Amino acid sequence: MKRTAILLLHCPDQTGIITEISRFITDNQGNIVYLDQYVDTVENHFFMRIEFELDNFLIPEEKILDYLNTMYGQRYDMKISIHFTDEKPRMAIFVSKMNHCLYDLLARYKAGELDVEIPCIVSNHEDLRYVAEQFQIPYYVWSIKKDHSNKNEVEESEIELMRREKIDFIVLARYMQILSDKLISSYPHNIINIHHSFLPAFVGAKPYNQAYERGVKIVGATSHYVTEELDAGPIIEQDVTRISHKDTPQSISMKGRDLEKIVLSRAVKKHIEWKILTYSNKTVVFA
Repeated sequence: MKRTAILLLHCPDQTGIITEISRFITDNQGNIVYLDQYVDTVENHFFMRIEFELDNFLIPEEKILDYLNTMYGQRYDMKISIHFTDEKPRMAIFVSKMNHCLYDLLARYKAGELDVEIPCIVSNHEDLRYVAEQFQIPYYVWSIKKDHSNKNEVEESEIELMRREKIDFIVLARYMQILSDKLISSYPHNIINIHHSFLPAFVGAKPYNQAYERGVKIVGATSHYVTEELDAGPIIEQDVTRISHKDTPQSISMKGRDLEKIVLSRAVKKHIEWKILTYSNKTVVFA
């Protein structure tokens, strides 16, 4: 496949935006291979993802974003980002003791389904080191004391590792720790979490027990970007499965774990394919 560039942009809606961006690409001898757009009519906001081939493109790659910002940024109050399909994002995985999401991500990575690099796996427990060793990925452990007295120190070490490994985004694969605002602000809308409920229902700890006690007939899983507010970041992907009065907290948990790994992998795939735009604590997820 030919190397392409992907533009993600959003701005207040007005006429002529698609024409302007398309003309910019074609006037500079770019060939558009994908274009998708959406207008939020409630917020009056426009979103677009456009992909084009770089063969013979007249503007140097490192200058494309500058040109776009100069020509359209202020004029349309437009937020623009650019990505290139031959650049593999570098993903760090954070885990605790449960292995189902970790195994699923690594299996998809080895199978070529996730076009990423995984330089490291980070944990607060030794339990899953054997999984990292099976896939020959460095595994780092920083234990957090029960009183959290060393949490700042641990996160400073984790942030330093992320910088050293040039990590682009982080996946919390059932990492059972609340991240500090400092770590979250270091990767805005680049930390993906899997929560074992259909948010906004049953936030916080033990949602399957909460679901059992409430007697619901559907449970779900939600993958979202992490923000300072617990389990309230922009939602990327969700799915559900039916349960009945016959289910126990244990059987609900088993059904839920199947959902969790699927929902998380879908969210990660959309992220690394640059198909997500965030705005007003929501996402636009392109097909």
